[in-house]
Amino acid sequence: MTRPKSWDDREQTCAIYLRISRDDKGLDESYSITNQRKLLTRAAKEKGFTSIIEFMDDGITGTDRDRKEFVRMIAELEKGCIGTVIVKDLSRLARDHIRADTLIEEFFPEHDIRLIAVSEGLDTDNGEDEFIPFRNLMNEWYARDISKKRRLTNTVKVNSGIPLSLPPYGYMKDANDPTRWLIDEEAAAVVRRIYNMWLSGIGSEQIARALEEDMILRPMHYWKSKGLNRGGKFDPENPYKWKSSTVIKILSQQEYCGDVINFKTYSKSFKLKRRLVTSEENRVIFKDNHEPIIERAVWERVQEKRGKARKRKTNDGVKNMFSGLVVCADCGSNLWFHFNQNNPAIQYFNCSNYKGNRGTCSATHHIRVDFLERIVLGEIRRLTQFVNKHGNQFIKAAIGFTQQAEETLRKRKERELQAKKARDRELDKIFNRLYEDNISGKIDDARFMKMSAQYAKEQAALAEQLKKLAKELDELENRDADVSSFVKALQKYTHVRKLTERMLNELIERIEVFHAERTENGERRQRIRIVYNCLGSIEIPDLPDIADCHVQFQARKGVEIKYSQVEQAV
Repeated sequence: MTRPKSWDDREQTCAIYLRISRDDKGLDESYSITNQRKLLTRAAKEKGFTSIIEFMDDGITGTDRDRKEFVRMIAELEKGCIGTVIVKDLSRLARDHIRADTLIEEFFPEHDIRLIAVSEGLDTDNGEDEFIPFRNLMNEWYARDISKKRRLTNTVKVNSGIPLSLPPYGYMKDANDPTRWLIDEEAAAVVRRIYNMWLSGIGSEQIARALEEDMILRPMHYWKSKGLNRGGKFDPENPYKWKSSTVIKILSQQEYCGDVINFKTYSKSFKLKRRLVTSEENRVIFKDNHEPIIERAVWERVQEKRGKARKRKTNDGVKNMFSGLVVCADCGSNLWFHFNQNNPAIQYFNCSNYKGNRGTCSATHHIRVDFLERIVLGEIRRLTQFVNKHGNQFIKAAIGFTQQAEETLRKRKERELQAKKARDRELDKIFNRLYEDNISGKIDDARFMKMSAQYAKEQAALAEQLKKLAKELDELENRDADVSSFVKALQKYTHVRKLTERMLNELIERIEVFHAERTENGERRQRIRIVYNCLGSIEIPDLPDIADCHVQFQARKGVEIKYSQVEQAV
């Protein structure tokens, strides 16, 4: 196939455009690319064309206006060196009747392009065909009908738990049943590594850099190495250059704990290819549909930590593993991490809401980091002893504390929900009174509009809060305590000698710090409440084979602080 050398060759040059979509592949063989090529090449030669240029879009729908080869053909036609376009039928050009009409009635005549649709006997050199707009409309209706049928098919699949999307990185389709996902062990090992690194306190950018240094193929390049054609950006320059966004996506995908999530995205029209994100309440989720790569408890812990977006560093970039975990026992605010400017080895936390810093909390809740480390490590050791030596008693206590903690949380959220509903009803009454005052002339229109806007904004915010609270209460009603998962995580640290960030992430939800108080005999005691994941604050019984956690600390010369455990969370 040769290109025309000059304008003089234009009349002897034609473009043949071949297109087939996934939907067309279910039709008769004449729609195949091979048969389209044979048909159009023969027609071009019969009409005396000596130069034939082929443009082909394989597997792309006619409603897509950005087909790569179609766009390239239009660009070539605009250059003026091609005088004729040959297609099998008008549906190959487009299944959007507005686009097709514009091409045939405006673009082609404006650029003096002859159009031939072989199977429909259309040749614009023979004059106008009044049925062209009708054919274009029917082609669009066909696409609309296919889209409607596909949606119905997808609905049936959704209700039976069949995944609508391709398996994520770490999974592959079962060769014997493409509706099932199997673990791809090579990629799954990378997924597990990413979760382990993140739980160890390593950020997404550092994880991406480590994968690149170890020459781990990015998902797109990995699929290509396996002969799989997956959509997305492909960078041939550096197949190992992982991005932070890719790591974050892997950390957020619920499919890794065995679930299928359908209807994650949608399009507003079959003509629009842009996919929009579906709200969570409109997604369809089937739990435990395939073998998990990541344990559910671990995945949920990762989501909880990611959602908190907790502060890990001071303004000077100093990092501490307790940041985001320690909170004020009185006001609930996070404790902020600091270090002594004259002696950076002295690191401590205090309440971010302390009134001395223009907050409302009455005390600093100051606690040294090294003091806190010794306390938390001691309590984790005591808990592992309790589990290993008195397993049945622990399970019984854990279930009791979990139920108590969840019941306390449920009651608190119900009180909050009722208070917000009461405020919502009160706002309705305020609106009514405002309207009546405006009608009677007690307040002018400008004042009415200003006050109405203010209350409307508050009510809109209330509506979102009510929706969120209702969802949280619903989750509490349907949630079972996963004590066994916690025990499994805890037993990994039976002989631990040093705290790590991963240990804290896996075991502890938060640490409530009370302000140090002076006792009657002049001692300073500081109470700590550790709230464990899945369990809440569990009280370890006074048993002879479980050592107490006695921490006595010399804070500064002449000042000694002792630790006192809070007996039970409320």
